[in-house]
Amino acid sequence: MTPLIHIRNLAIGFPKAGEPNTVVRGLDLTIHRGESVALVGESGSGKSVTARSLVGLTGTGAKLTADVFDIDGENALDFHERSWRQLRGNKIGFVLQDALVSLDPLRRISQQLSDALGDGSFFRRQDRHGESLTLLNSVGIPDPARRLTQYPHQLSGGLRQRALIATAIARGPALVIADEPTTALDATVQKQILDLLAERRRAGNTLLLISHDLAIVSRLADRVLVMRNGQVVEQGPTAEILSAPSHPYTRQLLDAIPSASSRGYRLSPAGHEARITAATTQVPATAKSAERRRLLLPPKSIDPQRKVLTVDHLFKRYGSGAASSLVVNDVSFKLAAGESLGIVGESGSGKTTVARIVLGLVAPDAGRVLIDGRPWSQLTEAQRRTHRAGIQLIAQDALSSFDPRYTVERIVGESLDSVAIFGAERKRRVLEVLDAVRLGPAFLTRHPRELSGGQRQRIAIARAFAPRPKLLVADEPVSALDVSIQAQVLDLLAELQAASGTSLLFISHDLGVVHHLTDRVVVMKEGRIVETGNVSAVFAAPRHSYTQALLEAIPTLA
Repeated sequence: MTPLIHIRNLAIGFPKAGEPNTVVRGLDLTIHRGESVALVGESGSGKSVTARSLVGLTGTGAKLTADVFDIDGENALDFHERSWRQLRGNKIGFVLQDALVSLDPLRRISQQLSDALGDGSFFRRQDRHGESLTLLNSVGIPDPARRLTQYPHQLSGGLRQRALIATAIARGPALVIADEPTTALDATVQKQILDLLAERRRAGNTLLLISHDLAIVSRLADRVLVMRNGQVVEQGPTAEILSAPSHPYTRQLLDAIPSASSRGYRLSPAGHEARITAATTQVPATAKSAERRRLLLPPKSIDPQRKVLTVDHLFKRYGSGAASSLVVNDVSFKLAAGESLGIVGESGSGKTTVARIVLGLVAPDAGRVLIDGRPWSQLTEAQRRTHRAGIQLIAQDALSSFDPRYTVERIVGESLDSVAIFGAERKRRVLEVLDAVRLGPAFLTRHPRELSGGQRQRIAIARAFAPRPKLLVADEPVSALDVSIQAQVLDLLAELQAASGTSLLFISHDLGVVHHLTDRVVVMKEGRIVETGNVSAVFAAPRHSYTQALLEAIPTLA
């Protein structure tokens, strides 16, 4: 049978100033009908631009060459824009990562599904409403008639992603490409989307999955191609590649996955750099534990008697009257000196609002926050300002938290204003923390736009640790990072926390990260704490049904 996708020696470049700037080179890809194939690798590996080439969306200025580039038996190298428009949606459906960006915010779901269903050659206008209802039902959206009348912003993240999948499959394409379809989604919402994709796979649909999450790949893909720097470094049956990888880069990706078994060990290679060294290449795939014994994280010093943070019966309501909602409902916990506490829960559980109250950015309606046993939430902003250096934040999106006009030296140095460190002493401290996060003096004069995502997050960590805070609040600091960059950032956090004795309040929806990094965990649902305790004990034997549901939703390597 003719393959649905048959590509040989694909190269994609974006020539600039006479330079080839090739981002994909020598790639071979074959996908048969009914097969599920995954492309895995980090940002910049070339996997997304490869997927986009299959629908003619490589971008302006792209140069694509191949010995063979056949789609459903046709030579796509000869396609013009009209041919690509006829292919999109009809033969290939595309599901992007961010449904809120991909869906038109000004048009109802019914209108967007009508567009996806195409012109009259597919469905007559009077049939489109019924077909739209069928599509929403097929992707598991409850109350589809009401959802058709709504706008994207009125849907939850999971419903938006389902609606986006509905638009991709509207015309029954032979192939669906899913590019990071669950990144940054809550565990239970992610499970819903994975269940949907798995159901379509069982029904015989063809799937090309783009992901850096190997646990998701192990669940959905028959075959996997591992990409690095634009080339395929390893490929084969998924079970074989993930259980006995032959390439050191694949082993590095597997070792970087945070979990219960990684507690106490570094996730990244020695030196915190994403390098493949001679030492790592000599480690057999079955010797992960032996390698990790040589890469222990430094032990923390926890003083259980000294409570750096006390959160006492917090309440917070947004809105007024019948439209108001109680987002924090009687939340209490304590954090000891040097200890790390994870707060987990789905979007809307109240965890970020608690963090903002702790930081003094939002005032509670009732209850109080104490820092080192002294009032904090009850102080005025002017009073808090003199003590704010003791509490620092690492935000999810480092780039948006930086002034784009500032250099790295000024970004890191601004956190020292509140502790009155200036001049030569400020420069020395900035260089000290940059060295601690494995960046050198060459970065002092750079601006945020000149940094990679991992470098920006390191700068955010350096800025937070510069004034030597007693409490660090990290709100989803690694949720948007590739697995190996995430590993480096988590190692840095653990190392710097151990060296400084700083207490860490870590907010995340990634339970694997929380299990790896934190000592205790608080589980929140609808504004309340439903379970708390030692992280290993809670995750090993959860008592609350919600905690059990969260843990069951985590994808694991098969």
